[in-house]
Amino acid sequence: MTQTTDPTSAPVRRRRRIWLRDLAFLLAILAGMHWVQTRHVPSGEAPSFVAPLADGGEVALSSWRAQHAGKPVVIYFWAEWCAVCRAQRGAVEAIMADWPVLTVAMSSGDAAEVRRYLRNTGLDWQTAIDSDGAVAARFGLRGVPALVVVGPAGGIRAVSVGYTPSWSLRARLWWAALVG
Repeated sequence: MTQTTDPTSAPVRRRRRIWLRDLAFLLAILAGMHWVQTRHVPSGEAPSFVAPLADGGEVALSSWRAQHAGKPVVIYFWAEWCAVCRAQRGAVEAIMADWPVLTVAMSSGDAAEVRRYLRNTGLDWQTAIDSDGAVAARFGLRGVPALVVVGPAGGIRAVSVGYTPSWSLRARLWWAALVG
């Protein structure tokens, strides 16, 4: 009895192997980039800070978190000059509908400048001012946009630097709600 083989099966298998190899390589590059961008982020408790608000007054992370007790929260670091931050806006707005988000304007000027920017772009965000990047430095962040998920118990649960889709952020918040 003779066995017949499909002459296209070997090339198909070869293409799949190449595709899987390339996918693994891409995932390794992405994982490496994420590690480089977040390697200075402290583990454990989120660093405390007090910062002026764009609309006046000031905010302490501890008291803001206390207003949202039992829930994970997001701290979103952005800058008015950042093009990726403008692309990130829609995802942040979508998350704000369901989860507490405190935004931090990094290196974007004083409170009046940030307030004017928020008004001109139609953003109704509670925004802390980090004019010299000191708050971001406490979190080990060197670039924007950056999103930090803080769990209900106050620990840093996830950090993302660069564009983050809303589904990914929702998954991180869901996980933080489960693990505390």
